[in-house]
Amino acid sequence: MAEGRLRIATFNLENLGVAAEGRGALDQRLPLLRAQLQRLRADVLCLQEVDAQRPPPESTSRSTPPSKPRSRQLEALQSLLAESGYAGFDHAVSLDRSGKRPADKHNLVVLSRWPLISWESLHHRLVPPPRLQYATALPPSAEASPVTWDRPLLRASLRLPDGPLLHIVNLHLRAPLAAPVPGQRRRGGGWQSLGGWAEGFYLASLKRSGQALEARLLVEELLALDNEALVLVAGDMNAGENEPPLRILRGAAADVETPDLAGGELTPLTRSLSQDRRYSVLHDGRAALYDHLLASASLTARFRHCEIHNEALHDEGALPPGSPQSFHAPLVAEFALA
Repeated sequence: MAEGRLRIATFNLENLGVAAEGRGALDQRLPLLRAQLQRLRADVLCLQEVDAQRPPPESTSRSTPPSKPRSRQLEALQSLLAESGYAGFDHAVSLDRSGKRPADKHNLVVLSRWPLISWESLHHRLVPPPRLQYATALPPSAEASPVTWDRPLLRASLRLPDGPLLHIVNLHLRAPLAAPVPGQRRRGGGWQSLGGWAEGFYLASLKRSGQALEARLLVEELLALDNEALVLVAGDMNAGENEPPLRILRGAAADVETPDLAGGELTPLTRSLSQDRRYSVLHDGRAALYDHLLASASLTARFRHCEIHNEALHDEGALPPGSPQSFHAPLVAEFALA
């Protein structure tokens, strides 16, 4: 930590530790990702797409029944952090729908230089699953079904050296790709109809905006307890700054048109950068900002500068599957400590 400074970063690690990758491919990835993490010099680090691994069952003799599989562990992440400056950081991990363990894929992690006071993995705590009766399901849908978020979001709170609490909300919204609709996917891939694809795309949008709403209501909850709360929403939103999920999260005065609610607006910290620097992904030659850092008013008052480490970012459409790089650039923001 730089004297009198606080650095908070977010980075999508792109399926770190996916089972199909194998140890050899993981060993190629770790030095590349570790160098990116070390460059961030973060005091608080939000990570997305951290996969969990199942250790093999303990060996047994012929006379002993096989043991149950052991709990999933974030072994790949531990390997990544072991030789970095983050090895001793406190951490919180999102949980699967059972609320007892990490999921197999796409976990969220918050790492902190200082002890975490509390943390919570949220999955429909503030927003019940909406119900949808499919218009194109095959066979036709007779009743509405719940639409659940693909992943939880993760809230972690810590006390800063100068006294106040800092609340971190780490999230990874669904990608803008059509979600499955019953009976509308072909066995070999593709869709049965354009209508089925369109409903799948609508369904994905509903999931993405719905979880953005849950994150926004969590921010409202924190600000209701302390209207000067230091809150940062960070992560891979899979949406640009002017798309619905970001507008839901921000609560911008221009959208809300209610002056007395302006204190709850979240500020996109990347706006401090020139337009040509504001991108975190490249796909088929198109640059986009899908990763974001959004700060509450009191935290924005401490803001000093933002960086997007996209100098070595590769175009996702130009590299073969299984390439060791992440196709997301990490972001870091620096704040003043009193």
